Amino acid sequence: MTPPRIAAFRPDDGRIDEAAALLDSLGAEPVPDPMLTIEPTGESPPRADFVVLTSATGVAVLDDAGWAPGDATLCCIGDSTAEAAEAAGWTVERVPDEYDSAGMVAELREDVAGQTVALARSDRASATMPEGLRDAGADVSETTLYRLERPEDAGRSAELAAAGELDGAAFTSSSTVEGFLAAAEERGIREEAIEGLNDAVVGAIADGPAATARDAGIEVDVVPDEADFEALARAVVERAGGRASERSP
Repeated sequence: MTPPRIAAFRPDDGRIDEAAALLDSLGAEPVPDPMLTIEPTGESPPRADFVVLTSATGVAVLDDAGWAPGDATLCCIGDSTAEAAEAAGWTVERVPDEYDSAGMVAELREDVAGQTVALARSDRASATMPEGLRDAGADVSETTLYRLERPEDAGRSAELAAAGELDGAAFTSSSTVEGFLAAAEERGIREEAIEGLNDAVVGAIADGPAATARDAGIEVDVVPDEADFEALARAVVERAGGRASERSP
């Protein structure tokens, strides 16, 4: 049986290798195509009543810098972020039910009036959380912990998709969707790459990247109940097996 060829887009900081190894263990042919590199800014969030971290990458950047939350109420979006923070020795007190910015606003809305809230995120973070928390009466500061850049050689997955040779794709953020589309655009194959994805199995780790993909005309087949890469990879591989058999000569 032909293994499904699955593209993974994790950052080029070790996680892309872990993603490829996981896909291989699931019986897939991994196509590691990192759309992001991490460039720390050297900045840290100020002292605040609440500190909000949105990714395991942000935790790693702050931990490497020797930062600690002190007396702040530490809030994390997603289990992976919370687990990374706990592994760093920090106590996580708030994790929203919905793993996105709107979910964090809903989680903190009733508790932040008159309080200081420090958001520590990437340079591509949306305005949803600061606007929502300010509307709830919080004094919000924003710190850019790291910048996300796309590697110059990214885009093999777009070429395979355009050629009808990709069976699945696992997007882990809106930035990876945008990076895929930018790489395809630079190669003059954007429409073909989208068509190729729509003939494959497309997974998104959460509703945010799923919406970004759909807005671009990409049909999303899989959004796992838990925003976890392993759950995403398993679901995509399972559904893409039949597509691989059709592709094989």
